[in-house]
Amino acid sequence: MAEYSTIARPYAQAVFELAKEQGRLAQWSEMLQLVALVAADKNVKKLIGNPRVSKAQLKDFMLGVCGERLDGGARNFLGVLVENRRLNLLPNIAGQYEACRAEEEKVVQAEMISALPVNAEQQQKIAAALKARLGREVSLECKTDQSLLGGAIIRAGDMVIDGSVTGHLNRFANALSH
Repeated sequence: MAEYSTIARPYAQAVFELAKEQGRLAQWSEMLQLVALVAADKNVKKLIGNPRVSKAQLKDFMLGVCGERLDGGARNFLGVLVENRRLNLLPNIAGQYEACRAEEEKVVQAEMISALPVNAEQQQKIAAALKARLGREVSLECKTDQSLLGGAIIRAGDMVIDGSVTGHLNRFANALSH
C-alpha cells in the first residue's frame, strides 16, 4: 500500500542512519526482520488493531515475544512505534531498511524463477553475469515454477528478464493478434 510506504519511509531511514552510524547494519536487519515477522502474524495484527489493547500492553507483548534478541536501541524503536500506533508498518519499515542497506552495501537482490532446479554452478554463472551487467554484487534467490514450461524469469530491482517458454509464447501470441 502506497500510503504505508510513505509513512514507513522516515522510520526506515532513521533506523538505517542509526545502524550505519553504529556500524551495525546486519544486526539491525535481524532485529527488524524479527519484529516485522511478529507484527505480520494474523493474530498479532488483530491485537495491534484492537482499540481495547493499550499501548503498554502492546509494547509488553512485543517485547515479551521478541525477548533478548532485541538490544536497547531496538526496544526503544519498538516503543516509539507503539506510542505512535505504527506497529502495523513494521513489514514496510523492514523492507525499506533492507533496500537502504542493499544500496549502501552495493548489493542488489535478484530472484530467478526457473522451470527446473538450477545447480550451484549455474547460479554462480548467472550471478556473475548479473554483476557484470548491473555493476553491483548480486544476491540471487532461486525458485522453481514448472508452469513456466522451460527457461527462467530473472528480476533484479526494476529489471525483468523473461526468458521463459511461457513468456515467449505469450509475446508470440500477442504479436500474432496485432
